[in-house]
Amino acid sequence: MIDVIVIGAGPAGLAGAISCAENGLKVTVIDEFVRPGGRLLGQLHQEPSGEWWNGIKESERLHNEAQKLSVDIRCGVSVYNLEKDEVSWNVHTNIGTLTAPYVLVATGAAEFPIPVPGWTLPGVMSIGAAQVMTNVHRVEVGKKGIIIGANILAFAILNELQLAGINVERIVLPEKSPLSKNAGEPEEVMKSLLNAAHLAPSAMLRFGSGFMKNEGFRKLAMKFFPKSGVKVNGTPLQLRKAALEILGKEHVEGVLTADIDENGNVIKGTEKVYEADFVCIAGGLYPLAELTAVAGCPFEYIPELGGHVPHHSEKMETPLEGLFVAGNITGIESGKIAMAQGTTAGISIAKHAGKGSTVINEKLEQAMKNVHTVRQNAAIQFNPEIAKGRRKIYELWDDLYRNEQDSLQEIG
Repeated sequence: MIDVIVIGAGPAGLAGAISCAENGLKVTVIDEFVRPGGRLLGQLHQEPSGEWWNGIKESERLHNEAQKLSVDIRCGVSVYNLEKDEVSWNVHTNIGTLTAPYVLVATGAAEFPIPVPGWTLPGVMSIGAAQVMTNVHRVEVGKKGIIIGANILAFAILNELQLAGINVERIVLPEKSPLSKNAGEPEEVMKSLLNAAHLAPSAMLRFGSGFMKNEGFRKLAMKFFPKSGVKVNGTPLQLRKAALEILGKEHVEGVLTADIDENGNVIKGTEKVYEADFVCIAGGLYPLAELTAVAGCPFEYIPELGGHVPHHSEKMETPLEGLFVAGNITGIESGKIAMAQGTTAGISIAKHAGKGSTVINEKLEQAMKNVHTVRQNAAIQFNPEIAKGRRKIYELWDDLYRNEQDSLQEIG
């Protein structure tokens, strides 16, 4: 009999499975991809300490550790429904229905699509797809590329593409529209990038970014931002250019751009075509939380966490008995934080299952403290006000569910 089903074999899911197994629970992990690792598989970057973060090696470490603990990992398995009967959770998949009293949903994140005319041409892909093709499948995505969209994820993957010898000619913004939202507004983009200014490649950029946090300086900087852009590791970041259309007949041949003012409005008569044979669209990430919605879990919209997230506690519980969450489904953060959350979720499940002896509470407290520590030391925050978002969701939990749980205990 399975004690815990983990949906998602990324950093959160594997860490959660390991944590459950270490506390005596029988665990099955399922994932729709052909190999475990999730988003880790595409990650390769140098950290501020000078050490290299190699996602493939990290996923192999987690996989090996899980196997040593007899965790059953099944890849190529898709989940299409999740429901609870009186006793257990039923996870409906393409290989049949799996049943267990506890489920950990660690489905990660998905990319926001930003529609651009011509985006169905061969050679157009999301920035995350370019990362996977390059770092996982070792496929060259093209010879000369353009990234549409400027955010933390785009810059991280830009560096990975450059390490692979792939030429990215420039980074431009999407055209301002109801669909592109803040991604098409130069000042909003600059404001979001300032939160990673400490990672800028030159001392001058790092120094200048301090002034840009002042709204007056920022508006002035946007007004006089050079049309040729500011180079990021050799690639021009052009915050005053927008992509109007991706051009080509049978595949990508170029991008039609135009100059934009500091508010993102197109300046007529400034149209220009840049040649390219591939285009990456970088719209950012949002929590991939639909499965918990199918299960009936309540949600809250918290922009600081990346969008709609399921209600959950700091112990990674949800209001539905036996259902737990961890990783980017709870808010967009790094792989290291996802692993720390997965460990917390695993210990929390073990506690609910009556495992872990007398030290389980101490383990859980330490695991939650470790999540805070990892977050504080994170080099990059995908959403700058992540701590504020976390406070919101945990305060919501305390207000809505702690009182309810206390009342049930009193009745019991």
